[in-house]
Amino acid sequence: MNYPNKLPDVGTTIFAIMSKMAQDNDAINLSQGFPDFQTSERLINLVHKHMLNGANQYAAMPGHIKLRERISEKTESLYGVYYNPESEVTVTSGATEALFVAISAVTEPGDEIIIFEPAYDSYKPVIDLNGGICVPVRLEAPEFKIDWNHVEEKISNKTKAVIFNTPHNPTGSIWSEMDLQRLAEIAEAHNLWVISDEVYEHIIFDDEEHQSAMLIESLKERSFIISSFGKTYHNTGWKVGYCVAPEALSKSFRKIHQFVCFSTHTPSQMAFADFLQFKNEYLDLPRFYQRRRNKFLELIKDSKFEFSASKGTYFQLLSYGHMDERDDKTYAEYLTKEYKIASIPISVFYSDAYDPKMLRFCFAKSDETLVKAANILCRI
Repeated sequence: MNYPNKLPDVGTTIFAIMSKMAQDNDAINLSQGFPDFQTSERLINLVHKHMLNGANQYAAMPGHIKLRERISEKTESLYGVYYNPESEVTVTSGATEALFVAISAVTEPGDEIIIFEPAYDSYKPVIDLNGGICVPVRLEAPEFKIDWNHVEEKISNKTKAVIFNTPHNPTGSIWSEMDLQRLAEIAEAHNLWVISDEVYEHIIFDDEEHQSAMLIESLKERSFIISSFGKTYHNTGWKVGYCVAPEALSKSFRKIHQFVCFSTHTPSQMAFADFLQFKNEYLDLPRFYQRRRNKFLELIKDSKFEFSASKGTYFQLLSYGHMDERDDKTYAEYLTKEYKIASIPISVFYSDAYDPKMLRFCFAKSDETLVKAANILCRI
C-alpha cells in the first residue's frame, strides 16, 4: 500500500528524543522546556471549583467570553492596546495550535514565509503542510542579532509573511525597540503579514521591556500575536493559549480554529479568567525566573562551559566548542549517557544544520535540581 506521508523529512521531535534518552539513562532532564515545580494551588482549586459547578461542556468556539474579557483587560493594562474581546481575542488549545492556525490562515501554495533560525520547530512543518516555502534567515552565534539588510535581501514578490519570536527560544535573546521598528517598516513596505510568537512575554530579565508587535500601530494591524498561559503559570500540560489580532485577521483565524479543536478545556478557561485578577502572578515572573537564571549561572561559573546570560525565556545556552570537537547532537547524547544530564542541541533549530556547538539547558527547575545539574556540569 502507498501510505500517506505529508511530512517525509520530519521524524520525532528532538524534545521527545532527548526526554526519552534522559529517562532511559536516569539523567537529569534539562532538555524539554517545562518546570519541575507545581503550578499555583489556588489555580488548581479554581479549576476544581468550576468542574464541580458543572463547567464541563464545550466553551464557545472563540473561548469563554469571561476569559476573553480578562485577556483584553490585561493586554490594555500592560501595553496600552485594546483588543475587542468579542471579535479580536481567541482562546486556543496551547500556543502550538495558535501558531498552526495563524500560519495556515496566511499561507497559500507557493507563498514564501520568512523565519529566523534557530527557530522553534513547529514553524517549518506547518508552512510545508500548507504548501508554503520556508525562507530562513540565520541568526549567528553568539549574539544571535538580526541583520535587517539580510532580511530585506530575502524578500521576493512571493513573500507573504514573517514569523518572529521574542523572547527567543532557543537562544534566550530578546528584540530591541529598533528591531521592532525595522520589522514594522519592512512589513508595511512589502505588505507582509506577521505572526508574533510571544509566549515568553513575561519571562524577561534585567529590567528590559518586552517588545510586542502590538506596540506599533502599523505592525499591530497586520499581526497575529500569540501567547501562552502554560509558560506563564507553570502548567504547560494544560495546553491553553490565545491569539489576539485585528477583527479581519481573527475572522480568518477562527475559520480554521473551529475545525482544528473547536474549543478549549472549559474549567481551565474559567479558572484562568478568575486567576488573571491576581496580577502579581505574572508581574513577578521576571524576578522569579531571573533568580533561577542567576542561581544556575553562579553554580556553573567555574565550569569549562562558556556563556552569555540569557535575556529572556527559561533557557540558557552553554558553548562547548573550545572543549570538544564533536557535533552538538553527538555531544548532547554523550552528556546524557555518560554524565546523566540531558540538553537540547541547537543545530536542530537550523534548516541547514548549522552547528555553533552550543547546547540549550532549561533552568525552570527547583533549586535542588539546579544544584545537582550544576555539580555535573562542573565535572565535565
